[in-house]
Amino acid sequence: MNLEVLYQDDYFIAINKPCGLLVHRTRIAEENELFALQILREQTGRYLYPIHRIDRPTSGVLLFAFSSEIARHLGEMFTQNKIHKEYQALVRGWFPDRIELDFPVKNDRGNLQSAQTDFQLSERFVMHYPLGEYSSCRYSRITCYPHSGRWHQIRQHLAHLRHYIINDRVHGDGKHNRIFKNELLIEPFFLHARSL
Repeated sequence: MNLEVLYQDDYFIAINKPCGLLVHRTRIAEENELFALQILREQTGRYLYPIHRIDRPTSGVLLFAFSSEIARHLGEMFTQNKIHKEYQALVRGWFPDRIELDFPVKNDRGNLQSAQTDFQLSERFVMHYPLGEYSSCRYSRITCYPHSGRWHQIRQHLAHLRHYIINDRVHGDGKHNRIFKNELLIEPFFLHARSL
């Protein structure tokens, strides 16, 4: 398996991580044998340092450094919010034109942490599949700009707004997920890290 390289120079490499692939080995998914760090080390023949993480079901831009010094420098830039991140998501309902959300989210241990995300509408559309008392379903494609890097931040923020990401099995809406899985035969998670 080879990963799509989006950019590479002497200091770092950016790939397009497919959904379902872990960034690196973790205690919560020890049964997994493949993860992006291992695959990319074999693909490049070089030792790599992960700079940040994106959730297993999320696809998109993932950055690795070729040295610990560059990894530390880029990691500090992420911590100091000097890295501009942009995600695309497909969500339930008609999203407002713009939302700036400052709302705490839980980390993987259940503790609340401050988190800020800006959301902007890209498009709204209707799909003619009946759901409950409705003859059709409304959806929105949105752009997400997280200003902090919390665990499941975008997913938790959109769940808080009740605009659940399609095919999010943890924070999503099962009724809408079933339309995509059973009627459209689409199972991937609709959150994509578009740019850094």
